[in-house]
Amino acid sequence: MPGQEEVQARVDRLAAAWRQTAAERDLAGGHAAREREQLRESGLLGLTIARAHGGWGAPWSVFYDALRRLAGADSALAHLFAFHHLQLATVLLYGSAEQQQRLLGRSIERGLFWGNALNPNDRRAVAQVDRDGAVVHGSKSFCSGSVGSDMLTVSAWHEPTQTFLTGVVPSRARGVTIEEDWDAFGQRQTDSGTVHFDEVRVPSADILVAPGVRPGVRATLRAQFAQLILVHLYLGIAEGALSEALHFVPDSRREADDPYLLQRLAELHLQLRPARVLAEQAAARLEAAYGRGEALTPRERGEVAVAVIEAKVLAHRAALAVCSQLFEVTGARSTSRRHALDRFWRNARVHTLHDPIDLKLRDLGRHVLDGRYPEPTPYS
Repeated sequence: MPGQEEVQARVDRLAAAWRQTAAERDLAGGHAAREREQLRESGLLGLTIARAHGGWGAPWSVFYDALRRLAGADSALAHLFAFHHLQLATVLLYGSAEQQQRLLGRSIERGLFWGNALNPNDRRAVAQVDRDGAVVHGSKSFCSGSVGSDMLTVSAWHEPTQTFLTGVVPSRARGVTIEEDWDAFGQRQTDSGTVHFDEVRVPSADILVAPGVRPGVRATLRAQFAQLILVHLYLGIAEGALSEALHFVPDSRREADDPYLLQRLAELHLQLRPARVLAEQAAARLEAAYGRGEALTPRERGEVAVAVIEAKVLAHRAALAVCSQLFEVTGARSTSRRHALDRFWRNARVHTLHDPIDLKLRDLGRHVLDGRYPEPTPYS
């Protein structure tokens, strides 16, 4: 299996290829079919799958580093990469040993691309349970990576228990329709859409969490995996923006050792530096918590949640600050539409609205005040 250096080399090659066409593709939008195949061919779809299942078995810290590097080149495509691995984490955290072996092994054998239909704020998809499994009917919005995917993780509201069923469905299963209706001004190639389910059967073997079943402490780490993905996407966007900006700094300002330019660059660096440090610390905490298995305690889980919140708030602020202020150092010529440097701000602005930062500050303030940890939810 590839070592860490080989992983970084493959990530860097992929990032270089995406960077060359990022501005052009941002202007065009649409389905990222070619880039998906590049990602599939890189082997990185198997990065976090255990070696026992045929994957690379890389630590999650290596995954997050790869995500940040890819986001610096193209955050929409990095989002596809990230949410594929988030669905794999869903199988790892929610699934039985048999489900993990079967689903993850098949993912490696067939080079499957996973998409998301789990939006917990959308209860339009409902589940009717029977002795053979369940039938899902309705729709799910904000389904990242669903367009062009091979497999979907799905949640459907179960009215009798007032809980969600979570399962796995092939993207081309009978009754599944994926509508390519994502039209945001940023993150334009995340292959997000609305997924419609018309009496789609989910057999018992593919139900990860049955209605009324409360996941254990370790399973609630899924929210932290997801939130830390956002952290590294924000960091990657900001780092990519700053790197691009440096190419546009006029020679006259460089040669003059312009103090205003140097001050601005120092300030942008200081926005990024603490966010990156906290992101690394949060990733290490999450890795350790995941490794605790079923012995993980609510307190340990809460410590991870607080670390991730701290990293997310700083990464959120850094991304918006760097991506909006980069034009102060690049000058008027950098605003040419062909360069599409505004894509960094647009991508950051769209993605930082994923879930309200004010709620993260509320949870952090409560912890500072009386030591309470955030209640486990799909976002905390």
